[in-house]
Amino acid sequence: MKRSIRVAIMGAVTALSLLGGIGVADAGITMLKDSNFASPTFTHTHPFAKEHIVLQISQDNPARWGLALSNAQNLMNYFGQEEVQIVMVAFGPGLKMYLANSPVAEKIASLDAEGVEFDACGNTYKAMTKEMGHPPKLVSQAVIVPGGIVRIMQLEQHGFDYVKP
Repeated sequence: MKRSIRVAIMGAVTALSLLGGIGVADAGITMLKDSNFASPTFTHTHPFAKEHIVLQISQDNPARWGLALSNAQNLMNYFGQEEVQIVMVAFGPGLKMYLANSPVAEKIASLDAEGVEFDACGNTYKAMTKEMGHPPKLVSQAVIVPGGIVRIMQLEQHGFDYVKP
C-alpha cells in the first residue's frame, strides 16, 4: 500500500475517533460512519458525468466564496448539469461558508438542488464546536466528512480535477 494512502487512511481513522462525542447529528448529513478512503461516496449520483471537479474552500472570505460558487455554476453551464460532478470541500476558516447564517446559504441550496455536493471538514467542525461551546449550525446541504484535506486527496486519487479559486 502506498505511504500516502496509509497516511490518509490513518488520518481518516483518527478524525473518526476524534469526532465521536461532538454531536455530529446536529450538523446534518455525515459520512463519518461510512467513510472509506478507497471507495468514495457522494450525496448526488452523476452516472453520466465525464468531468469531475473538487473545489477547495479554505478562506473566511465571502468574496472568495462567491467566486467558488460562480465557478461551480459556470462549470455546470459549460459542461451540462449531468456531464459534470462537482464537490466543494470546506475546511479551516472556509467552513464558515457553510454556516446556516452564511451570506451564500441560498446559493448553496440552489447549487445543491442542481447536484453540487458541499463537504465540510469534520476536524474543523470539531474545533469550531470546542471553540463555540456547542456544535455550529450548518446549512442542511453540508455533509460532514472525516477531514477536508483527506477528502480532497481521496477525490484526486479517484480522478477528480482540483481547483482552488
